[in-house]
Amino acid sequence: MAVYKDGDKWRVIYRYTNYKGERKQTQKRGFATKRKYYVIGENHKVFIANKNEDDDYYILTLAAIAKELAFRNISTADVLLAVGLPLNWLSNQRQGFKDYLMRNSEVDFKFCNESYHIRICDVAVYPQGYAGIVASMPLYKGVHMLADIGNGTMNTLVITNGRAMSDRMYTDKLGVHQCVKRIYNAVQAECGKLPDESLIEDFLRNGTTDTSNRILSVMQTEAEKYTVEIFDKLSEYEYDPEMVKLHIIGGGGCLIRNFGTYDTDSVEIISDICATAKGYESLYMTQSENCLKGSFALWKSRTA
Repeated sequence: MAVYKDGDKWRVIYRYTNYKGERKQTQKRGFATKRKYYVIGENHKVFIANKNEDDDYYILTLAAIAKELAFRNISTADVLLAVGLPLNWLSNQRQGFKDYLMRNSEVDFKFCNESYHIRICDVAVYPQGYAGIVASMPLYKGVHMLADIGNGTMNTLVITNGRAMSDRMYTDKLGVHQCVKRIYNAVQAECGKLPDESLIEDFLRNGTTDTSNRILSVMQTEAEKYTVEIFDKLSEYEYDPEMVKLHIIGGGGCLIRNFGTYDTDSVEIISDICATAKGYESLYMTQSENCLKGSFALWKSRTA
């Protein structure tokens, strides 16, 4: 028996032997396709400036929710999502991204052969990177700069005496994947090899990897060039290591640590990969508490 995809339906062709001993073939059309399956983690997500242009972030969000529920040994939950967008895109994309994640108020799905039922009750959208340091900002004296180096972009924010400067925030397409592509192209051009991206990522993450010295040398050169470009871009935004304290967050922090040249007294690399997610949660809880306090104060004024 053979099964084929026929548009949005299935077509089944099967062979049999009739009562005369003759071999026959027939087919059945029209079995509707009811389910979709996704494989996560095999390749990089291609950079797009608007996250709601395709279903990828929605599917990745469902997978993340499933992992959180599995960790707590539950399969059904009401979910409050606290998520982020790059600094300069927040004002224009906040509502669209919220609507994108809330398009289905209730969702039934399977992840790793386990069934889940969730109800998405609210979505709050916050600035990426900023959320990871917001708890420490009251302690910042003088001029500080935040560089959130992600896979696709680097988001930069200037902070003065604990206050974020809304007119001094920048988004550049200078994320880690740019460095990965440059290393790939350089190894291909200079060594005639096509390195797997997982090899490059392991090198960037750990400062070395299991390959020849010739290829390691090319990788090292390109990674160092990338970190120089990062600091050059920050200098355009008036970063001066003698006067400005720099805080680096995001996956790109390991590149700066492994391949960058910098003053450790003036640069903090935040290595907690969950720092921004923890910040989202903290911001959401603070916002919710303030809303409750405001509602209670309004109720008191009306009943006084």
